[in-house]
Amino acid sequence: MLRTLLRRLVKLLLWMAALSVVLVLVLRWVPPPFTALMIERKIESFGSERSLDLQRTWRPWSELPDDLKMAVIAAEDQKFAEHWGFDLAAIRAAFEHNEQGGSLRGASTLSQQVGKNLFLWSGRSWARKGLEVWFTALIELLWPKQRILEVYLNSVEWGDGIFGAEAAARHHFNVGAPYLSTQQASQLAAVLPNPRQWSAGKPSAYVTRRASWIRQQMRQLGGSHYLTRLEGERPSWWPSWL
Repeated sequence: MLRTLLRRLVKLLLWMAALSVVLVLVLRWVPPPFTALMIERKIESFGSERSLDLQRTWRPWSELPDDLKMAVIAAEDQKFAEHWGFDLAAIRAAFEHNEQGGSLRGASTLSQQVGKNLFLWSGRSWARKGLEVWFTALIELLWPKQRILEVYLNSVEWGDGIFGAEAAARHHFNVGAPYLSTQQASQLAAVLPNPRQWSAGKPSAYVTRRASWIRQQMRQLGGSHYLTRLEGERPSWWPSWL
């Protein structure tokens, strides 16, 4: 009996793993219609006085401004073009910082954030972290860097019910995402650690200082020239159809 149950469990896990591979591969080309985080926020709103109106409009890579791409990289993951999903040095530094007590520091790359926002729930647990590692590895394996950043910019939370660059630009600055200025892009990136508490459109002194730092980092990274690194070829063994 126990052996049969174990066999069925292994078979179920293998089927789930295979389905996750197919799902991630499909989303390599198909825009995700929603994310797990969007569903979670909607469910949370059912217990509040008002229902949350989710706002999100997909913008393809070519319509997303380079300044916003660079601002997010500068703010969230400056080694994005170099790593394969995990910034080990940042993880080590965060672990050492957290061991000393005080406020917790994260070390999630953009790839990890995409995996978490698309497929997983909020909170801290070893099960969720394990699934985050799995989905991050799949995303890095099956998607080019440009696609990872494209999905991130169209899925990240930028306020209550505000998801993606287009909705954020409309909500905070009353312009379409392609028309964001460098300063506006940096202010959007500056609030990402806490987008439900900080405002990009009405920035606090701290957000203003952080946005200024982000613009400086954008220049040091090379500005739009950095983005050409995301177009680099995959290894020679990479399937030509991906």
